[in-house]
Amino acid sequence: MKAIVIDTFGGAEQLKEQEVPKPTCGINQVIIQIHATSVNPVDFKVRQGHMEEAADSFPLILGGDAAGIVAEVGSNVTQFREGDRVFARPRSFGTYAEYVAVDADIISRIPDNLSFEEAAAIPLAGMTAWQALVDHAHLAKGQKVLIHAGAGGVGTYAIQIAKYIGAEVAATASESNEELLRSLGVDHFINYKKEDFSEILSGYDVVLDTMGGDIQRDSFKVLKPGGHLVSLVEQPDQSLAKEAGVTANVFMMEPKGDQLDQLAKLASEGKLKPVIDETYDLTEQGLREAHEKSESHHTRGKLVIRAQ
Repeated sequence: MKAIVIDTFGGAEQLKEQEVPKPTCGINQVIIQIHATSVNPVDFKVRQGHMEEAADSFPLILGGDAAGIVAEVGSNVTQFREGDRVFARPRSFGTYAEYVAVDADIISRIPDNLSFEEAAAIPLAGMTAWQALVDHAHLAKGQKVLIHAGAGGVGTYAIQIAKYIGAEVAATASESNEELLRSLGVDHFINYKKEDFSEILSGYDVVLDTMGGDIQRDSFKVLKPGGHLVSLVEQPDQSLAKEAGVTANVFMMEPKGDQLDQLAKLASEGKLKPVIDETYDLTEQGLREAHEKSESHHTRGKLVIRAQ
């Protein structure tokens, strides 16, 4: 099958088209024929060599979102059959390819009202946002949450999930993204280029940190005692957390089928809408351009890769 791989760590030019063996289907797996995938920041970080532990061996096929058609079903799998429209965040990489093998317990059906491209934009970023707000921060109706980089892939989903829960939402972004964020439900928009969120906001229950560094440290100032800071990027300073009387942790998303089912339900009801910045082709050039765009840190929502 055709795949876009890397043979060594480095720049976007390392992404190259190759013929590789089609994956075999385990007894508890499904083979998905990829119709769309997406680019996430973790992809270029692995490609650059910042997460060498994530690279088992070369050639390495990156990509962590799959949307497509069931092409083959393992002997123990009863909930899916050939031809089903499905999507998933596999437990490993491998979606920059024509086919990928995915454990059946983390796969969901694509809602009828979503295209493959829209579905491919949801799993990794959507479940990351869900786990941050629901599993770790325990965000509840009536609480206040600050979401950093609200226009990013995780941010756009976090805003919508927080509004679904019934929270009051503040988010940081550049001025050009204000209209987008307000359309997603943001109550308090912070233009990070002109405003200091730590001087404007106070008494917040939850902060979703997607930036780290000084932004993370300043975020402790807006939390009220008993609040939660959840980071996607680096371990928070526990001395600052203790001083502020809050809990603070970093986590990595784990694929969970029941959570993807919940996101699919919200999407089918129109309560969760993927924000897609640009769509590229599943080619050597398409992936290189998408990676370079992702590395710019100026993506609105998700970058989607179209295979069919």
